[in-house]
Amino acid sequence: MLSLSSLLSLLLISALSTRHIEVAHSTTHPTDTKLLKDLKNGLHPRSVTPGSCLSSWDFRFDPCDNIFTDRFTCGFRCDVVVSGLSRVTDISLDQAGYSGSLSPSSWDIPYLQTLDLSYNSLSGSLPDSLSNLTRLRRLSLSKNSFAGEIPSSLGSLFLLEELCLDSNRLSGRIPLIFKDLISLKRLELQENNLDGEFPDLSQLRNLYFLDVSDNQIAGKCPVSFPASLIELSMRNNGLQGDLPERIGELGFLQVLDLSRNNLSGIIPSALFDHKSLQQLTLSHNNFSLLQIPDDLGAQSKLIAIDLSHNSLHGLLPAFMASIPKLSSLSLENNRFSGMIPSKFALRVAVSGDETASLKRLLLGGNYLFGPIPAQMMGLKPGSANVSLVDNCLYTCPDTFFFCRGGDQKSRLDCKGFGPQAP
Repeated sequence: MLSLSSLLSLLLISALSTRHIEVAHSTTHPTDTKLLKDLKNGLHPRSVTPGSCLSSWDFRFDPCDNIFTDRFTCGFRCDVVVSGLSRVTDISLDQAGYSGSLSPSSWDIPYLQTLDLSYNSLSGSLPDSLSNLTRLRRLSLSKNSFAGEIPSSLGSLFLLEELCLDSNRLSGRIPLIFKDLISLKRLELQENNLDGEFPDLSQLRNLYFLDVSDNQIAGKCPVSFPASLIELSMRNNGLQGDLPERIGELGFLQVLDLSRNNLSGIIPSALFDHKSLQQLTLSHNNFSLLQIPDDLGAQSKLIAIDLSHNSLHGLLPAFMASIPKLSSLSLENNRFSGMIPSKFALRVAVSGDETASLKRLLLGGNYLFGPIPAQMMGLKPGSANVSLVDNCLYTCPDTFFFCRGGDQKSRLDCKGFGPQAP
């Protein structure tokens, strides 16, 4: 019969053996476990706050064996088993304000498909070793403080479908090799310090979303873009020269924003009879003329047009009042002259069976003259957002809400733009 001391010794040996077996028979591939450890160790301990995903990562236990338990509550997934070992397929950290860097890790986890560390405070450079993630489909490092150049090695991630590096401090040029990301569907590089000319990405036949706004990209507007684009935004850069007519050949395009650049010349008519374009924003440029489409916009799908803060001159483009779905039009702060077409007034006051009413009509800051159209006289505050301030109208009293917020120009300023007020 065993003594009490012998029994206690056996129990202790059994407990130690059980723990040893648990570690020895780990089901997570060792390199994947090491990557998870490196990721956590690369962060500042004070940024790993109680309740966050990383605060629960306890490497005394096997990660994939204990996923979604109180030992590894969240932050990664293990959806593939290879040769009896679980492989990490998804790392998506919570938006907990983690700080630190990614540099110490080798990123040698070949089955990872998603890496999302967005909306944190991570810094440092982007490691070249991210190119080891050969099965990666989504890389999102948005809203952090990463700096330095974008590694050209990312151009070898041929399966990548989404690349989101926006809202960081990245600098330098957009790598030319990005043209090889043949699976890419979404590219977000906005709100960085990227410069140089925009590379030719026209070969990316699956790309539907491209945003490089709020950078320092210079040179001419690219002649060609991927034909698959649905949304294109290059707002607030240093693009110069004419707007290529071929941009109107992007048959699936719905949103185009090239505002706040130095573009000039003519706005092509193809943008006003486009079969899918819904939102056109070209404000804060130096455009001087716009072409009138042959069908006068009857087939256009445009809902919102913003051509404000340019140098457009001549008569107001009355054809825009014929665009069926147009509900927002801003032409303010240009050099338009002549009288306000009655068509505009009618679209603000009344909507037809096949046309939407203009809920927003901004014409201030031009050289329009003559009387206020009669159809506008009955508009009530709140019925629409209309502004006629800073023009050359005969009269525009504050009793009309669309005359408030600024006076009409002086007779001297209006000289040469049409009949003068009596």
